[in-house]
Amino acid sequence: MTVRTRFAPSPTGLLHIGNARAALFNFLYARHHGGKFLLRIEDTDRERSTQQAVDVLFDGLAWMGLTPDEQPVFQSTRQARHAEVAHHLLAQGLAYRCYCTPQELQQMREQAMAEGRPPRYNGYWRDRDPSEAPPGAPYTVRIRAPREGETTLPDLVQGEVRVANAEMDDMIILRADGTPVYQLAVVVDDHDMDITHVIRGDDHLTNSFRQAMIYRAMGWNLPAFAHLPLIHGPDGAKLSKRHGAQSVVEFREMGYLPEALNNYLLRLGWGHGDAEILSRDEQIQLFDLDGVGRSASRMDYAKLLHLNGVWLRQADDARLANDVVERLAGRPDVTLDDITRARIQALMPGLKDRAKTLVDLADSAAFLGRHVPLSFDAKAEKLLTPEARTMLGLLARDLAVIDPFDAPTIDATLRRFAEHHGHKLGQVAQPLRAAMTGTTTSPGIDATLAALGRDEVMARIGAVAQ
Repeated sequence: MTVRTRFAPSPTGLLHIGNARAALFNFLYARHHGGKFLLRIEDTDRERSTQQAVDVLFDGLAWMGLTPDEQPVFQSTRQARHAEVAHHLLAQGLAYRCYCTPQELQQMREQAMAEGRPPRYNGYWRDRDPSEAPPGAPYTVRIRAPREGETTLPDLVQGEVRVANAEMDDMIILRADGTPVYQLAVVVDDHDMDITHVIRGDDHLTNSFRQAMIYRAMGWNLPAFAHLPLIHGPDGAKLSKRHGAQSVVEFREMGYLPEALNNYLLRLGWGHGDAEILSRDEQIQLFDLDGVGRSASRMDYAKLLHLNGVWLRQADDARLANDVVERLAGRPDVTLDDITRARIQALMPGLKDRAKTLVDLADSAAFLGRHVPLSFDAKAEKLLTPEARTMLGLLARDLAVIDPFDAPTIDATLRRFAEHHGHKLGQVAQPLRAAMTGTTTSPGIDATLAALGRDEVMARIGAVAQ
């Protein structure tokens, strides 16, 4: 058997972090078992399903590197097939027409609640002759649910789960306007797509029991189910805006790398010994559903931030430089010419060691594209005392003549200058850093000066020196 998993989101909003984790687990499970990962867009809600939302889904999955192995399936294009299955069940006597009006259904619900029973459909038309209905009356199609015994579903995460059939009702599978409901469409699509494993959040567990009725009525083999515990906020409550970012787009805008988010989501509810930092190849090699826990996971934004810093330090410098340039684009105080790009690239090894996010990285690199006179923050201004400005004027004479103008030579020059004038190295480096960056933080001062280049260093010192 070839393993075939699927991610089946509704394009009605952003790619939520819980859905993103489900997509990742489906992808990794398929890859681990040499199978295929598929994508189905469940866009039957035409009012809420927009092309923009579809594009956001595609963009988020592509950013995470979760590429489907076949062309995406759009559920809305398959409604005729869904209806065909409903009519087959009707013809086989496994489903029936229900002529209840909305008012009658509401009355059933109210009566059931008044009697302390769950507000379910009472099967009024289950065994009645359709000829008893008014001529031309609209009807829905309902499946005949089993009424005795219980339904058992083996689950690869939750274990064996049981539900008494008395708790199930004859659910609608075809609306009065002839359109299929979600439960029917999902089953037909999963069957036709040869899906072998349905891996999704445990909020779908009830759906799985309802969908199992359709599988069994059609005589189809059920896929293997794996229901993942949900992701909660740090306080254990349902994840919401008050906890912080919730969607893939938000994390990307906040400067997280896809490797870091994937790595974090993998470890959120799944474990393999002490393995913490895992590449995509390692994830594929190690991932299986037996490592998924049954308890809800809690978002730990601090841990995600830490992981992002780890992945930033491992990332390719040219890739990071390109991202920084994109993030700096449009800032009125930064010039993004070839010189600035070269400076960012040259200083990237030092810049990324201090950053936790790409936003941090861009902010710390912005000084490389600024021109004199720079603006100084309060701490930098405090360092640029009259004595420090005089010292920088003297230092400029030494820096102007060194060759080559590279980090080792600059470092040696600064050390000689500090020793000659009776200063500690920091007493020279910190005012110099303030003059170069407008702040008190940067990568090593020798690498910073080398990245700026001799002419720019002379110009920046000249703007503050006395």
